[in-house]
Amino acid sequence: MAAAAGAAAAPAPVNLRLGDLVWGKLGRYPPWPGKIVNPPKDLKKPRGKKCFFVKFFGTEDHAWIKVEQLKPYHAHKEDMIKINKGKRFQQAVDAVEEFLKKAKGKDQASHNSTEEKNRQNSSEERGKSAGEEKRKAGLSEGKPKKRVSSVSSERGSKSPLKRTYEQSPRKRGRPPKDEKDLTIPESSTVKRMMTGTVAGFKWPPSPAVCYQAISKKLKVCEEETGSTSIQAADSTAINGSITPTDKKLDKEFDPLAEAFPDPQPGVATNRIGFLGLGLMGSGIVSNLLKMGHTVTVWNRTAEKCDLFIQEGARLGRTPAEVVSTCDITFACVSDPKAAKDLVLGPSGVLQGIRPGKCYVDMSTVDADTVTELAQVIVSRGGRFLEAPVSGNQQLSNDGMLVILAAGDRGLYEDCSSCFQAMGKTSFFLGEVGNAAKMMLIVNMVQGSFMATIAEGLTLAQVTGQSQQTLLDILNQGQLASIFLDQKCQNILQGNFKPDFYLKYIQKDLRLAIALGDSVNHPTPMAAAANEVYKRAKALDQSDNDMSAVYRAYIH
Repeated sequence: MAAAAGAAAAPAPVNLRLGDLVWGKLGRYPPWPGKIVNPPKDLKKPRGKKCFFVKFFGTEDHAWIKVEQLKPYHAHKEDMIKINKGKRFQQAVDAVEEFLKKAKGKDQASHNSTEEKNRQNSSEERGKSAGEEKRKAGLSEGKPKKRVSSVSSERGSKSPLKRTYEQSPRKRGRPPKDEKDLTIPESSTVKRMMTGTVAGFKWPPSPAVCYQAISKKLKVCEEETGSTSIQAADSTAINGSITPTDKKLDKEFDPLAEAFPDPQPGVATNRIGFLGLGLMGSGIVSNLLKMGHTVTVWNRTAEKCDLFIQEGARLGRTPAEVVSTCDITFACVSDPKAAKDLVLGPSGVLQGIRPGKCYVDMSTVDADTVTELAQVIVSRGGRFLEAPVSGNQQLSNDGMLVILAAGDRGLYEDCSSCFQAMGKTSFFLGEVGNAAKMMLIVNMVQGSFMATIAEGLTLAQVTGQSQQTLLDILNQGQLASIFLDQKCQNILQGNFKPDFYLKYIQKDLRLAIALGDSVNHPTPMAAAANEVYKRAKALDQSDNDMSAVYRAYIH
């Protein structure tokens, strides 16, 4: 306990080992109870600081966690329960307590079985001693020991054990058949426990560190690599499956087999595919790999795949091949045409769809496009989810995107560990098409705001006001935000390296205006901003950052 308390008070790393129960923290998400386990054989350990591979309770998630983000379970249990109140968090804690209860029960059962065997052995030894004393007594009186017949034994003997050892001594060797029948059989359960790996197992002496589950040789299912996550205190996660080599024995002796039940095919063991390695897709894939997912990638220009292959990704030759070899395939491409071509084109996604295959489109497109794609995927027996993301390249790299999802609710839950890897939060918005509409509205607001920022900076310049002072004032007011500061800095420094392509924000404005037209709703502000972006595109700013819309005002 003292060691655990000291670790809590000081930043020094805690002395942890395989099998320990811990609290693991992922990014901005709350600490979650888990167990240190062996990682999959083909999963590389992240470079840099020391870390452990942790399997989380109440989920099927697992991930590499830096040692400084781990704390012993028992020493910090009360503190963690005080600060986390989510329903799923409580379910995870209950799973830990159930695991500990069963682990203790199994250990007690093992102890009782061992004591029972010792009592049996002791009884046999007493029987041997009594028989030997009588034999010696008979020899000392000069009377040779008579062989007792089976009939007389039945009349004169009170116990089979006594009868056995009163028979005349014989040479060492294989006992006769009748004597073997009298031997008290050893419990097969006790024998298996005492001769297997459990015989050498010892519980850690201090409960402050944790109880350790019965050591077992584990095997990673290469074809099953699951997913789900710990999102806020009220989320779920699935991410990989470590399966015992002998399921029958492990379920009997390893309490963790019940705390983490065998995953269902296609739910808890997900091989991930990703199509499209642009500004957003590249950051997403990088974070999926960092979190321990098995990812197969494809990109129209294959060279972009090389970096991720070096990081541990697998290469898919066509979208159809990726979909056919993966459980869940994500796609993130530029516009409605690219999204349709990816699914419906030669060697496209649709050719790889089979019953149960899952497709998640993260592209920002219109509701009609995503509805059409959903229909063709589902018609082949596939499952479909739309999940466009709000953010930029930096947020993608940092794993801080906001994910808007709609469609198959079960698939949304199956994707939660992937979403945790790529984003800070996710929203489920109902039926297919809702996420596309919401995403266009979000980007309409963002694009219009960016145009207004550019307009204000140019007006300050032409009226003789300091643009830097304007930025300083805005940063002290209600409009202060990272977005405002970064985009203004881009303009002041003349640095328009793309973080969100200008051509794509203009595309989103155009689609948002069309969305308004479809329901007869006016969008005059978005329409005005759209015209400014169109002018910027005419000035060859399409492949620059959206902040380059500033140049539409100074030319």
